[in-house]
Amino acid sequence: MKTQDSIALAQRQAEERQDELFALLAELVAFPTVSPPARNTSEAQQFIARYLQACGFETELWEVYPGDPNVTAVRPGTRREAYRSLLLNGHVDVAEVGDDRQWRRDPFKLALENGRAYGRGTADMKGGLAALLFAVKLLTEAGVELKGDLLFQSVIGEEAGEAGTRACIERGCSADFAVVADTSALAIQGQGGVITGWVTVESPVTWHDGMRRRLIHAGGGEFGASAIEKMAKLIGALQELERHWAVTKSYPGFAPGSNTINPAVIEGGRHAAFVADRCALWITVHFYPNEDYETVAAEIEEHLLRAALADPWLREHPPAFRWGGRSMLEERGEIFPALELNTEHDGFKALLASHEAALGSAPEVGMSPSVTDAGWLGRAGIPTVIYGPGRLEQAHAVDESVDMRELVDYAKVMIGFIADWCNRPKPACGEEMNAK
Repeated sequence: MKTQDSIALAQRQAEERQDELFALLAELVAFPTVSPPARNTSEAQQFIARYLQACGFETELWEVYPGDPNVTAVRPGTRREAYRSLLLNGHVDVAEVGDDRQWRRDPFKLALENGRAYGRGTADMKGGLAALLFAVKLLTEAGVELKGDLLFQSVIGEEAGEAGTRACIERGCSADFAVVADTSALAIQGQGGVITGWVTVESPVTWHDGMRRRLIHAGGGEFGASAIEKMAKLIGALQELERHWAVTKSYPGFAPGSNTINPAVIEGGRHAAFVADRCALWITVHFYPNEDYETVAAEIEEHLLRAALADPWLREHPPAFRWGGRSMLEERGEIFPALELNTEHDGFKALLASHEAALGSAPEVGMSPSVTDAGWLGRAGIPTVIYGPGRLEQAHAVDESVDMRELVDYAKVMIGFIADWCNRPKPACGEEMNAK
């Protein structure tokens, strides 16, 4: 059978055997891989690893945290040195359920009703994982040759800003193009970035509450301050910087002022009988795709340190900073790098063409208002897009659901795209440089 006939067969099978797709999704949803508390993905990841092995992948299951392993897999191309490789990435963890009495259905038992699939993770993003797994299974059964490598990552930790995808990169992951199957409603997207940080003000002396009048009144004679009150000055400075960003920075696809600085959590003081000797502020910073988190953090630090110079006490006791982290659960910190779209890259054009060929119209192209693991792949130099089923308003929602038609359509598009991309010769060196 010719390759194109085999691809067409696999796409027809996606329609005719869609019950298998929903059965697969039901199995994934049944694993309660909720994060937090996390450390609960082992059984789900073992299931995914076995599924990939049955599709001809060489798989590795390795722990990022105890009880939370990643699955990394490769289906070696028949002419891997000369043909392009593709990385498919998705996270297996899902958001908290909250009070399940608010749900009209069991969050961990898939329900198919009125064209929608209900269950925790159906939109974000076990629906995308299931459709990818189904697509590679159908390609395998149809006997479609892939000359380039097809890589698959089922990662942990995305919901809690943990290092699942980052850990894959640190182990040396690379590919000629990557698709992160997170929630985009079949639009091709890039994203802004997010970094959290701690700003801490600390006094070298702890003062009793009875000493306050001597710290703040003329003639009191003591050089001291409340760390909480000094933090209030820094919060005001952050608001000034946020407003400055809103009028001086912009990026296509984002509403004005999307680059925000949120004072999310404040912790200060030790007891009502003391003047607060320490105050820590946890901030969440959103930045645009053409920025990196190191530069953004440095800009905030510079602004706050300059603001501190205008205050006699803060000048002598400037704020300290701690940025990011590998886990919101372990370190109370996270980083999601931004991702710019390169609409001139061959991978982007091929995916757009595969979508149009399978579904009869071009996909929307734009920017996600949320963040995903895609930024880590892009930061590692892998041309990457976000492209997956499910709508963002359903992610983390009570009675989370996804359009069943969208899942089938996604599988069909990815069947065509995988077969196309992994059978394209690698470009010559000069051509490759021009494509980046």
